[in-house]
Amino acid sequence: MTLGSSPVDMTAQVGSLTLPAPVMTAAGTAGHGAELSAYVDLSSIGAVVVKSLSAEPWEGNAAPRVHQTPAGMLNSVGLQGPGIPAWIRDDLPKLTRHGARVVVSIWGRSVDDYERAARALQPAEASLTAVEINLSCPNLDGGAHLFAHDPVATTEVLSATKSLSVPRWAKLSPNTDRVTEVAAAAHQAGAEAVTLINTVMGMIIDTEHRRPLLGGGSGGLSGAAIHPVAVRTVYEVRRALPDLPLVGVGGVSDAVTAVELLLAGANAVQVGTATFADPRSVTKIIEGLRTWCEDRGVTSVRDLVSGAHHVAR
Repeated sequence: MTLGSSPVDMTAQVGSLTLPAPVMTAAGTAGHGAELSAYVDLSSIGAVVVKSLSAEPWEGNAAPRVHQTPAGMLNSVGLQGPGIPAWIRDDLPKLTRHGARVVVSIWGRSVDDYERAARALQPAEASLTAVEINLSCPNLDGGAHLFAHDPVATTEVLSATKSLSVPRWAKLSPNTDRVTEVAAAAHQAGAEAVTLINTVMGMIIDTEHRRPLLGGGSGGLSGAAIHPVAVRTVYEVRRALPDLPLVGVGGVSDAVTAVELLLAGANAVQVGTATFADPRSVTKIIEGLRTWCEDRGVTSVRDLVSGAHHVAR
């Protein structure tokens, strides 16, 4: 589907990048390649953020991996992926053929893992828009490797990925009271933007068998339930760090939830769990956001960014 023309300027500015729309997919929810191309014109959305990749293939967690909750989803996929070399060979060409702006999410268990992942991406940098450094996945080893809970560890990872020449975004965790401190450390260490937020730690108990239901034990909660957490986190980081580009993610399902994150301070937003219910959701949210702006006389979506901070109380 090609988005129609409109008097509203829908471009978004995230650091040095100008995107044609302020809405992207979120890592982990749109696959590693062009899976959504049957439903969405990938060239018309802000970017396709691919599922997190490591330098080598990784099998992920044991099944079951996903469980629906009353207001979202709990997942313990465990960052399953083919490894960066295989992704460059098999998936990246499909994305470029569809005209997608590609943001690659990378992860590691150690600082050295991140360095290897960054170097493995170097042959493909000409085809990349940005690299999102996932410092905050809570469903790997029960959250034991959350670099985003520590400013020093975050700095070390960003330093280890400095071989990349494309913009780097640091994806941070809401599961800490140090998120603003970590965001500042990431930016100082070279992250052009930070992505807020990743999933919230959670667990489902199988009451019949009296044990955790997910194969990985705990997992990451996403969807509508975490949207207020995302709004608060973006708002607080924007208030503390007014010049830091932010990408907001968490429970975006329509124009209003996207506008909330923009008003809180996000320069652009990502859509994740909503794509499981409707693979066309990214396009629908962009169209809904344009209509929302038209109905209220907003001529540029960028005028919404941080708007909630400018209202006198």
